[in-house]
Amino acid sequence: TLLSSLGLGTTLTFASSHWLLAWMGLEINTLAIIPLMAQHHHPRAVEATTKYFLTQATAAAMILFASTTNAWITGVWDMNNVSSPVASTMIIAALALKIGLAPMHFWMPEVLQGLDLLTGLVLSTWQKLAPLALIIQTAQAIDPLLLTALGLMSTLIGGWGGLNQTQLRKILAYSSIAHMGWMIIVLQYAPQLTLLALLTYIFMTSAAFLTLKASSATKIGTLATVWSKSPILTTTTALVLLSLGGLPPLTGFVPKWLILQELAKQSLPLVATVMALAALLSLYFYLRLCYAMTLTISPDTTTSTTPWRVQTTQASFPLALATVMALGLLPMT
Repeated sequence: TLLSSLGLGTTLTFASSHWLLAWMGLEINTLAIIPLMAQHHHPRAVEATTKYFLTQATAAAMILFASTTNAWITGVWDMNNVSSPVASTMIIAALALKIGLAPMHFWMPEVLQGLDLLTGLVLSTWQKLAPLALIIQTAQAIDPLLLTALGLMSTLIGGWGGLNQTQLRKILAYSSIAHMGWMIIVLQYAPQLTLLALLTYIFMTSAAFLTLKASSATKIGTLATVWSKSPILTTTTALVLLSLGGLPPLTGFVPKWLILQELAKQSLPLVATVMALAALLSLYFYLRLCYAMTLTISPDTTTSTTPWRVQTTQASFPLALATVMALGLLPMT
């Protein structure tokens, strides 16, 4: 029931051109994921769920208020003409809070840290779709300067924030914030690139989360011992992390390349430079993970190099698929 409601909420938002219906879809979506987040009755998970609920409810209330204001001023509930600047600014603020764009990002690392890896995966991929669809539909009405500021700030904060983290879920949360920034920065010039960036981000993040799930690692320290259990997975993980960082010839290079090219075309060299340098910050913490996983052998206290382990029961097909997509989509360009 919860999973189908989760899908239904997002689909409702996709299908609607009326603000009330879109708001309802977002609300159903939030209400469906909350029990999924709190299903491990752990105080940390419950705390994360509460934080998530409060931010999402605030954002939904803001969207409702902004769309009502817009309908009050213009007399239409249609999404395509948000003509009042007050309403459009409120809407982008609320949607930025929903997907965790800086400076409304503070809930994201905290919430993701309290969840298990699969719910975290849903939160960082599926939960981004509906608000991003709304952002793309209303992007023409929003002040370009505001969008640029949101995008730049998110990439910078997503880079800076992850530097000092040892918890993998927090690192992935900051990486998510940075990727959202890349999507938002190019939105007003080439919305199709936003969708491309979203698609590649979903593949890479799924690969990362499913890998962590397969090795049940939540800290950098745990990663260091994975090599003896599953050497091939370790190799592909290093590549997936570099793909997240955006190195050619991997998938993660595609959106960065095309977005920087588009920014240069629009004669925004300074923005493009800042974005490229912010990408370096993110690359640093992905490289740290790579270093812990594949470039060092951790001090091992066990006498045998291969520790005992039980046969795994989880399906490896999603992980394999996501990894292939996260490594091999560069020819798409």
